[in-house]
Amino acid sequence: VIPYISAYRTIHCTPQPCLTNMGMAEPSMTAKCIAEFVGTFMLVFTVGCAQLTGESDFAGFAIGTVLFVVILCLGGICGGNFNPCVSVSLGLSKTLGGPGMDWRTVEIYCCVQVLAGLLAGACFTLLLGATVNVAPATGFSVFSAGICETLYTFMLSFVVLNVAAASKNIKEKNQYFALAIGFCVVAGAYGAGAVSGGCFNPAVALGLDVSSMRSGFGYSLIYVVFELIGAVLAAVMFKLVRPEDFGGSRSTIQMYLSEFLGVYMLVLTVGLNVNAGASAAALSIAASLTSMIFALGDVSGAHLNPAVTCAVYSSGRDGSLGAGKAFMYMISQLIGGMCAGMTYYIISGTASGVAPGKTYNLMQALIAEFIFTFLISFTVLCVALSPRTKASHFFGLAIGFCVVVGGFSIGNISGGSLNPAVSVGVASVGGGFSNAAAYCVVELLAGAAAATVFKVTHDEELDNEAKSFS
Repeated sequence: VIPYISAYRTIHCTPQPCLTNMGMAEPSMTAKCIAEFVGTFMLVFTVGCAQLTGESDFAGFAIGTVLFVVILCLGGICGGNFNPCVSVSLGLSKTLGGPGMDWRTVEIYCCVQVLAGLLAGACFTLLLGATVNVAPATGFSVFSAGICETLYTFMLSFVVLNVAAASKNIKEKNQYFALAIGFCVVAGAYGAGAVSGGCFNPAVALGLDVSSMRSGFGYSLIYVVFELIGAVLAAVMFKLVRPEDFGGSRSTIQMYLSEFLGVYMLVLTVGLNVNAGASAAALSIAASLTSMIFALGDVSGAHLNPAVTCAVYSSGRDGSLGAGKAFMYMISQLIGGMCAGMTYYIISGTASGVAPGKTYNLMQALIAEFIFTFLISFTVLCVALSPRTKASHFFGLAIGFCVVVGGFSIGNISGGSLNPAVSVGVASVGGGFSNAAAYCVVELLAGAAAATVFKVTHDEELDNEAKSFS
């Protein structure tokens, strides 16, 4: 498995073929194009079938999962782009002086991907006798739909650049790249999907729109423009977050930007899912957190939560996190949450505030928030800081799925914030500041409590011995 994963990274991300270093020949362009065609076809065909015949609660999960699967299957052959915007972001990254693909390959890949999308659209239309229209959902403008397409195409392309293109991945040989990329689709499918339909991919947009041409055509072209803007933003932010991959050096500014971006996408996903009334909201939100943790974990630690920052600082296990830096992390996170709140309010024109569920009181909500914020903070400490329980390749999944646990367990009690940045971001546009303040206090206390318990269960001396042994 490792040789193919290593091959994936260098073909996908670097100008020199890494297979040469392993004494293996690089796949031919024909093999790469066929792989891109097959992967994109399966993605677009799954989109059509899931939208038309699948369970609505799991359609987004199915689409994200097929992307995860085809990236694992074909990434070592072609790089597993399966999206013209991903290819464009890689081309832009190389143009900016970083890792990426040459523009000739980008052009070929884009043509193959669009062709595969068109054929997939025709196939599921012939199979099912039905089509999927590409258009903003009822009640939403083209601009609102376009913002969603831009932001989640940005997220998808940005995560690809970070988990597959960044130079650290060649050394790290991470096993999570496909999961992180696939989960971006799950993150956007339910909340943003309720606004735009959730294409995030020109091959998807064109494939669906052409197949439903009898019902009207044209929105896909508008979507493609917004999606390409997302690809450009991804390449620019990639350079800003990882200047070392572009000949520069990293500072604390990149860490604060990382925390801002991660929380921004997290709270945006929260708000859009709440506004959409998505039944799979907890899964979608967890997917966004998982993807951004995998993308940014080695930049800032990807706390993405003031309670987690409080826990890490209180544990004393991260020597680089002083009081001043921890404070700036929290400020960056809170600003990210509030900016996301303004964004989803602009998109939807409505926002819910912070409040306990209809049949529950504030005390019950606070207790629920404390317990599950403790869980997520404690999990971060265990899987990220302790040599004895560190999960090198699945840390993001473990942390993200704490949101699944909390969201489905106490979402009806407190809303399942589990994060002061979420509480403040939601309250900034929906109201409930007094409740948000109470939530924040309890969530920060939960982070401190998690650190206290962690010190007992994960004795520092034993952890140091394990680290020295490894």
